[in-house]
Amino acid sequence: MQKHWWQEAVVYQVYPRSFQDTNRDGIGDLQGIIQHLDYIKTLGVDVIWLNPIYKSPNDDNGYDIADYQAIMQDFGTMADFEELLKKAHHRGLKIMMDLVVNHTSDEHRWFVESKKGRDNKYRDYYIWHDPVDGHEPNDWQSSFSGSAWQFDEASGQYYLHLFSKKQPDLNWKNPDVRQSIFTMMAWWLNKGIDGFRMDVINLISKPDSFLPDSTGYLPPVANGPYVHDYLLEMNKKVLSKYDIITVGETPDVKPYDAINYAGFDRHELEMVFQFEHMGVDQDPKFGKWKPRKFSLPELKRIMSKWQMELNNKAWNSLYWNNHDQPRVVSRFGDDSTPEYRVLSAKMLAIALHFLQGTPYIYQGEELGMTNDYDFNSISDYRDIEVVNAYRDLVEQRHELTNQEFIAAAHKMSRDNARTPMQWDGSLNAGFTGEGVDPWIAVNSNYTEINAEKALADPNSIYYFYQRINGLRHQFPVIVYGNYQLLLPDDERIWAYHRHDSKQSLLVVTNFSADTVQVDLPDLKNEANVCLIKNYPDDQGQTLRPYEAKAYLLVK
Repeated sequence: MQKHWWQEAVVYQVYPRSFQDTNRDGIGDLQGIIQHLDYIKTLGVDVIWLNPIYKSPNDDNGYDIADYQAIMQDFGTMADFEELLKKAHHRGLKIMMDLVVNHTSDEHRWFVESKKGRDNKYRDYYIWHDPVDGHEPNDWQSSFSGSAWQFDEASGQYYLHLFSKKQPDLNWKNPDVRQSIFTMMAWWLNKGIDGFRMDVINLISKPDSFLPDSTGYLPPVANGPYVHDYLLEMNKKVLSKYDIITVGETPDVKPYDAINYAGFDRHELEMVFQFEHMGVDQDPKFGKWKPRKFSLPELKRIMSKWQMELNNKAWNSLYWNNHDQPRVVSRFGDDSTPEYRVLSAKMLAIALHFLQGTPYIYQGEELGMTNDYDFNSISDYRDIEVVNAYRDLVEQRHELTNQEFIAAAHKMSRDNARTPMQWDGSLNAGFTGEGVDPWIAVNSNYTEINAEKALADPNSIYYFYQRINGLRHQFPVIVYGNYQLLLPDDERIWAYHRHDSKQSLLVVTNFSADTVQVDLPDLKNEANVCLIKNYPDDQGQTLRPYEAKAYLLVK
């Protein structure tokens, strides 16, 4: 395996809208990120991933882009961005941008032109289709509920939108589309950014026909027929010319797909985000809107499969949280008491960050921020996904009651991750000034859970993450070592070995509120060196509630 800087890096994800508001409009901005660069640097990370900051009408919080080479007014100016880039680089922090090129906003100049008529040169920048028997070409559903096809009265055709109807899909078969995107990417890279996280990048290749065949079969949306051709071309024309980090968001992939996208010999991407472990607590029919208790053996099986099957072939990305997922301490941990919240947040950090791969920390994860249980009406939510799902499942199809849906949203809504960053105990958690309404309500537990308190407490979750990040930079076996699962069927304990030719590690974590006796010989050897633990003492084979520890094994 060739070794690269991005394998040894730790990424910190910033959701700009919710990070820090400096101009008192209730919306986070670029100057707010600049203000906290030292906080991010002190955590011990290497890369900042920014969610989209481009000009956008904000139908989907910036994932509907109207101009790829302009900054959203809410966030500031291009001069602000250039200041952020310069000051981040001065601190040794790299900047990774979100690249959203499966679709644009319907307010993008290309789509405005495309709608003007079938003979417009931009018509073929998007995917237009004649009606079939007076209706949509097929039964594809948007990720945000309803049909993925929107009828355009003026031209008598439908356009495809896998997400909101204000997010028309680009036609990657058109070489002019690809070249326009590649030119834009090079423009940002020449400005000095250090990489791209690519939004739903495995959806960019659509099938040759949108009509079911004679058997009724229609190819799946993801991992289309030309996706690797497009990414190889992107790599050849753009990515290979820069020493950067790239990660593709790829729903509906298995390890063999990931190896095709990010294999060390593939010349496409450096790694992908997979979602298999994000489905362990979801209902087969209703998905996240009918959550179920997750099974630890299933979670271990999935995570271990990805560790084993990608080993020496491709690189894992490691995450519990992001802007699309609920808070992990509320999901896989225990936020029922302050003590368990802190212990389980630290436990989850050890379980994930000692795996092989590049770890991603989502803003507030290092504080143990929780889901927001105060959103008791659909009017409290801001995310288009939850609002549309409520309309679909509760109001139109009556498949869930209001009470059932809100209970599910408390657990699974994306807005759980998007409440403002909790900086201190002042009004609005220090996110914005007093007398200003934040764009989304602050979690009411901010007086107890905030960065000011964390920085003043040497035993805080923040400093625990800092120590883990330091260990990753100190011990190559944490980054590159092979993985071996222990106790695969244990319903409370996740334990594993990591080893290379020089060193071996034991990681053991208790995902339960029970005290458990763990029969692992390495826990009896007092010569082994405990690198990190979330209790002040070590009781060997006895694991207390949410206890976690990692040892350097003496050979």
